Amino acid sequence: MLPRGRPRALGAAGLLLLLLLLLTGFFLLGGYPECERREPGGRAGVPGCARCPLTPRVPLDGQLREAAAYDGDPPAGHGGHNRSACAPQPPLPPKCELLHVAIVCAGYNSSREVVTLVKSMLFYRKNPLHLHLVTDAMARNILGTLFRTWMVPAVVVSFYDAEELKPQISWIPNKHYSGLYGLMKLVLPGILPSSLTQVIVLDTDVTFASDIAELWALFAHFSDKQVIGLVENQSDWYLGNLWKNHRPWPALGRGFNTGVILLRLDRLRQAGWEQMWKPIARRVLLTLPATSLADQDIFNAVIKEHPGLVQPLPCVWNVQLSDHTLAERCYSETADFKVIHWNSPKKLRVKNKHAEFFRNLYLTFLGYDGKLLRRELFGCPSQLPPGAEQLQGALAHLDEEDPCFEFRQQQLTVHRVHITFLPHEPPPPRPHDVTLVAQLSMDRDIDFLPAYSLYDYLRASIEQLEPGSRQKAALVVPAFETLHYRFSFPSSKAELLALLDAGLLYTFRHHEWPRGHVPTDYARWREARVPYRVQWAADYEPYVVVPRDCPRYDPRFVGFGWNKVAHIVELDAQEYELLVLPEAFTIHLPHAPSLDLSRFRASPAYRDCLQALKEEFHQDLSRHYGAAALKYLTALQQPQSPA
Repeated sequence: MLPRGRPRALGAAGLLLLLLLLLTGFFLLGGYPECERREPGGRAGVPGCARCPLTPRVPLDGQLREAAAYDGDPPAGHGGHNRSACAPQPPLPPKCELLHVAIVCAGYNSSREVVTLVKSMLFYRKNPLHLHLVTDAMARNILGTLFRTWMVPAVVVSFYDAEELKPQISWIPNKHYSGLYGLMKLVLPGILPSSLTQVIVLDTDVTFASDIAELWALFAHFSDKQVIGLVENQSDWYLGNLWKNHRPWPALGRGFNTGVILLRLDRLRQAGWEQMWKPIARRVLLTLPATSLADQDIFNAVIKEHPGLVQPLPCVWNVQLSDHTLAERCYSETADFKVIHWNSPKKLRVKNKHAEFFRNLYLTFLGYDGKLLRRELFGCPSQLPPGAEQLQGALAHLDEEDPCFEFRQQQLTVHRVHITFLPHEPPPPRPHDVTLVAQLSMDRDIDFLPAYSLYDYLRASIEQLEPGSRQKAALVVPAFETLHYRFSFPSSKAELLALLDAGLLYTFRHHEWPRGHVPTDYARWREARVPYRVQWAADYEPYVVVPRDCPRYDPRFVGFGWNKVAHIVELDAQEYELLVLPEAFTIHLPHAPSLDLSRFRASPAYRDCLQALKEEFHQDLSRHYGAAALKYLTALQQPQSPA
C-alpha cells in the first residue's frame, strides 16, 4: 500500500509536468497559445491551425532581425526572426481547380532531374495540373516523349523555347553552374499567358513530399501589395561570413531561396516587373562582377529595396540541403516537411547527417514507374491524353481468364519511357547515318559491344550498295560472345579470329542455341573480303542493319523469345536480302540471366504461351502473304527455342 501522502505528491508532479509541457509548447510555437498542434479533424486550437512552421517575418521597416536564430539563439520576442503568428491554414483549392506550375528545364541533367520532381508532384497531387516548361530542343524531345508515353490524366503540358529568352538575360554575367538557364525565371511574367494570374515556379532539383495544392493555398496569405512568396535562405550565404572577402549580393538578413516561388503574375505585370529588376541588377553589377546564385541574387536585391513585395513562406516548403545548410532547425521542429531542395552542386552526394533519409525519398521516386501515375481524378472532367482512350478500350476487351493474359496485356501497355542521352557532340548529319537501337531493361545494361569504328564501316557499306537500286537489304553483323568478365577487346578482325582460335571467344550462342546464328556461315566469314548473301532458315535471329522504313518488331513477342526471329521472318517475307558484312562484328558480354529468361526456363506455362503466340504469328503471315508464307509454317515443326 502506498503511503497516504503519495497520491498528493504524484498529483503535484503531474501538474508540474503539464505546466512544463504547456510552457514548452508556448516557446516552440513562437509564444502563440492559439497555435496548438491540430488534432485529427482540426478539433484542437484555432480551426484549421496546424503547428506553426518556421517562417521569417518582415517587419514594417523591412529589416529582418535575429539573423543568427538558426544557430539556436533565442528570439527577441513574438515577432522574432523565423517565427510567425499561426494564421488559420487557408482552405485547399477546389478539387477540380487547375493549378499552374512553371519549370525551366534544359539539357541532359535537368531533363533527368525534372522527371523525379514531376513524379513526386503527381504522386501526391489531387488537382489537375498545367505544366509550363521552358526547354531547349533536347529537353523538349525527351520530355515530350515522356509525357506522351506516360498518358497521365488531368495533366496539360505547354512548352516554351528557351533559346528565344536568352537575349533577354544574356547581358547578366552569372558564375552559377546553371548558366543562362538559371536566370530565366526572371522573365517568366513576360512569356506566360497574359490570362494567367498566378503560378508556382520550381527548380528541377526539388522533390515533393506533400500535395502541391497545399502550397497553392498559400496564395491566400498574400496581402494586396505582395507579389512573390519565398522561403528564407537556410544558410549564412547572404550574411557574407562564410569565408574571407566573401561579397554576396544585397539581401534582407539571410535572404530568400528561389527554388520554390509563388508568383502573382497579374500584380508583377501591373508593377512593371521588368522595369523594376533590370535597373537594380545593373546597379549592383557596377560593384559586383557577376551573380553567384543566378536569379536568386537578383530576386533578393529587388526584395532588399522593396521588402513589401515578399510574402515569407513556411520553411517546410523548401528544406534546403546545401553544403552549409541550417535546415535542421526547420525539419526537426516542425511536424513534417513538404519539399526537399537539393540545392548543392553535389546534389545527392551532399554532406548532411540526415542526407540518407532524404536521399531514400528521392530514390523512391527516381525508380517509381510512371504508368502507376495514370490515376483518374474522379469528378473532374478532363480530356484523356492522346491514345489513352484506345488503349483503355483494348485492355477492356482482354479476357483475364486467358492463360496468356499477361502476354497480351504487355502487348498493349505503354510503359514508362525516359529517353536518356549522354552529353556528346553528334557529327553533322550525313547520308547513310546509322542509329543504334537498344532495348534496355531495369535489371540489366546493354550487353553487346560493337567493333571499333563499326559506325564508319556501316556507313561505307551502305554507300557501296548499288546507287539508285531498289534493292532491299538487311546487313548482318556477325555476333560473338565471351564467357570471361575481363578480356582484351579485339581492335580488328584478325585479333578477333586469334581470340576465337584460342578459345577465348565463341560464335554467339554456340553452346546453347547454335540454330540462331549458324546461317551466318562463320567459316565463310573468316575468309570473306566482300559482303555475301545467306538464306533465311528457321529460328535465324542475326543482328541486322536495316532501313528506317523496314517492318517493325511484332509487339506480341515481349520478354524472352522469338522477337528477333519473327522480325527476320517478316524481312524475308518482304524479300529483303540478308547480306553478311565481312569486317563487322559485335561481342556479347556475360551477365546474370534476365528475369524473363529465368521465367522461360522455369515456367511451362510461359513456354506454352510463347508457342501459342508463334502459331498466331504464322496464321497472320499466311493471311498477309498467302502461299509465299507456307515455307515458314515448317518452323513450327522444329525444336523449340532453348530452355
